[in-house]
Amino acid sequence: MPRLGVIGWPVAHSRSPAMFRAAFEACSLEGWSYQRLPLAPELFAETVRALGASGFLGANVTIPHKQAALAIADRSSDAARAIGAANTLTFAAGGEIEALNTDAPGLIAALGRSPREMSALVLGAGGSARAAVWALLDAGAASVSVWNRTPERALELARELGARAVPSPIEADLLVNCTSVGLQRSATDADALNQLDLTADQVGSYAYVVDLVYGGPTHPGPTHLGPTHSEPTHPASTRFTPLLAAARSRGAITVDGLEMLVAQGALSFEHWTGTPAPLAAMRAGAQLEESPA
Repeated sequence: MPRLGVIGWPVAHSRSPAMFRAAFEACSLEGWSYQRLPLAPELFAETVRALGASGFLGANVTIPHKQAALAIADRSSDAARAIGAANTLTFAAGGEIEALNTDAPGLIAALGRSPREMSALVLGAGGSARAAVWALLDAGAASVSVWNRTPERALELARELGARAVPSPIEADLLVNCTSVGLQRSATDADALNQLDLTADQVGSYAYVVDLVYGGPTHPGPTHLGPTHSEPTHPASTRFTPLLAAARSRGAITVDGLEMLVAQGALSFEHWTGTPAPLAAMRAGAQLEESPA
């Protein structure tokens, strides 16, 4: 029975299991399973090396392990090496580990339009931020700036990938949040934005806002159209992160973390199964509220 999973710390919030189970059912892939794998950083290398022998075919990787995932791999894609991070691992029968990065193409797919000639600001300096910066530059963005609460990390990422580190968020056409801010639902909207060094009015200056976090507090409000959707991307009363709530209330086109989750997960699914991803089923599965297991 092929086993898959998602590795993270924390990982209880992940909707990947529901999304992949929906995909298995839609494609009649009987016997496939997908589970959460909570793994502290100090246990990452030892545990991941043992997954193949435990029956795992592959695993998605989330915060904070994406750079470690690349480091542990025996083989990796050109994109993963250029980005310096991986989010998809495949375990070969002989024990070798292959690393891919589906975050980068997933971001462009979720955005729904080319970022060519756009200016972009990426918040964060972890594995997801590395993928976002690389993807935007590779797709022809006019400029990509990076902000992080630890300036040294933003400088390091910018130097390695050819972006520009900034001491505070600046104006741009596109804003991409690659931090975990918004994941904790206890913070108020103002507190969450403050952690990103932003105010609600500042958020309104961006034409496009992407938040990789999903599952924020409920924010009833008007429905906006996504960049490539003929139907609303969200019902009128749904869950938005504080960042997306502020952006949508000020007329920005927004893309939430679920769209990114589906886009990158579809690429992982196709890599592991050799079957075209059932996007509608995966999106429906990801939208299901699920109690952490």
